[in-house]
Amino acid sequence: MNAAPSRNAPGLTRIGCAGWSLSRAGQAAFGAGASVLQRYATRLPMVEINSSFYRPHQARTYARWAASVPGGFRFAVKLPRAISHERRLRNAMQPLEQFLGGVMALGDKLGPLLLQLPPSLEYDPATVAEFLQGLRVRTTRDVACEPRHPSWFTPEVDALLSDHGVARVAADPARVPAAAIPGGDRTWSYWRWHGQPQIYRSAYSEQALEGLAQQLQREFDAQRPIWFVLDNTALGHASGNALRLQALLREPAHA
Repeated sequence: MNAAPSRNAPGLTRIGCAGWSLSRAGQAAFGAGASVLQRYATRLPMVEINSSFYRPHQARTYARWAASVPGGFRFAVKLPRAISHERRLRNAMQPLEQFLGGVMALGDKLGPLLLQLPPSLEYDPATVAEFLQGLRVRTTRDVACEPRHPSWFTPEVDALLSDHGVARVAADPARVPAAAIPGGDRTWSYWRWHGQPQIYRSAYSEQALEGLAQQLQREFDAQRPIWFVLDNTALGHASGNALRLQALLREPAHA
């Protein structure tokens, strides 16, 4: 099966955070707005909605968020744990349809869908193939998958994901070396950096961000759309790291 997901123009780089909360110290870097989301959207072009993993949002909530941000802003949305952690991809079409019925209210502000799998979920070819086939019957949106069990990081898995137009997330910290590198559908990439050395809590150093900017520049040069999410939100470092990475990519060395 060769899926043809909707896609933004090649070469587009979007950097954002997991959620749009802003630390008190970081608020000054953002513009004015009637809500935190509106302030966030003055500086960053995308956000990843993680709350959808824990509880469903009504369509009118998604529509309200979409109406409050500029036209070029995009929301990536995480699939619910009922699909990934409770049903573990089996018999998951009913919660998937319910989820899609809500997120489509984002309209043209909807970006990729994120499927994060539990670390205990081993790769099972039949289960994954059946899930991906059902997924693609129901949506042609971009989908990124973040597996965390080592069995997923093989050429076989990458080929199956690619056949269904699903990108494998490049994650940091990486559970195995291959997890740090984008996989699956390589016509685009989705990255999630969770914080180092303390996951969710640590800020990334200037050196780490400079090295990352070089990696992303290679993706850009290959005309692959990039979605990059900072998830080191626990102590409020994500927005500052996102703004610095965005600035690095605009400097002459990376332009």
